[in-house]
Amino acid sequence: MNNAILEDTAKQIRADVLKMVYSAQSGHVGGAISLVEILLALYYDVANIDPKNPGKEDRDRIVLSKGHGCAALYSVLARKGYFPVEDLWDFRQTHSHLQGHPDMRKTPGIDVNTGSLGHGISNATGMALAAKHKKMDYKVYAIIGDGEAQEGIVWESAMAAAHFKLDNLVVILDYNGLQIDGENDDVMSIGDIVGKYRAFGFECYKVDGHDIDAITYALKAPVTPGKPTFICCKTHKGKGVSFMEDKYGWHGKAPNQQEYEAAIKELGVTING
Repeated sequence: MNNAILEDTAKQIRADVLKMVYSAQSGHVGGAISLVEILLALYYDVANIDPKNPGKEDRDRIVLSKGHGCAALYSVLARKGYFPVEDLWDFRQTHSHLQGHPDMRKTPGIDVNTGSLGHGISNATGMALAAKHKKMDYKVYAIIGDGEAQEGIVWESAMAAAHFKLDNLVVILDYNGLQIDGENDDVMSIGDIVGKYRAFGFECYKVDGHDIDAITYALKAPVTPGKPTFICCKTHKGKGVSFMEDKYGWHGKAPNQQEYEAAIKELGVTING
């Protein structure tokens, strides 16, 4: 898919997220729309997946460890054909399969339940190890948040991934610098995150997390045998909506009608339904 189409798709995904969270008056906007280009690179250009056969054994696994950003993931899955787009508008409703965090038992395309920070990357590490044991060549992609990197279990997973030489594991950091209570550096600094992963034994890249070409280049880079990969994607929380960008207050806040309409107008996207 060419860049112009992907850029339009990115705006559509962001608009979907806004409508979903506005309609539910619940959910996470900022950290969902910061990872849109990461998801587009994976689902539209890199990962071996099949929406018509979401459970195929040799598929690549994609784990949204920062499960609170699931509104963006649901939009991508719907627009890739995993389920009807109309399902998005029941986001976070009791009868819906699109819950506030991903649930593999309810939603096609979800490879593992996530939400408790650090558990997704831990599962992804185990899934990559399972592939090695089964002598299968699928890859496992785990998307984490920078606030999540404060969790000890993340570093236990990194240590295990390096120890078991999981060169089929790719950890992608949505590095927007903010979390629910403020800036990472004020809450709990994660320091030189790339240097830390390199010290743990990962092959590391740092890219603009809103540049699909740059993300795709890093994702497709030749694998260093025996070394897992870490890609630090520098992003902006609330990307694409000026009054949300780089504002930690939009971590878990639903827009009111005026804010919703202003955001949709700014994106220049028509919402149907």
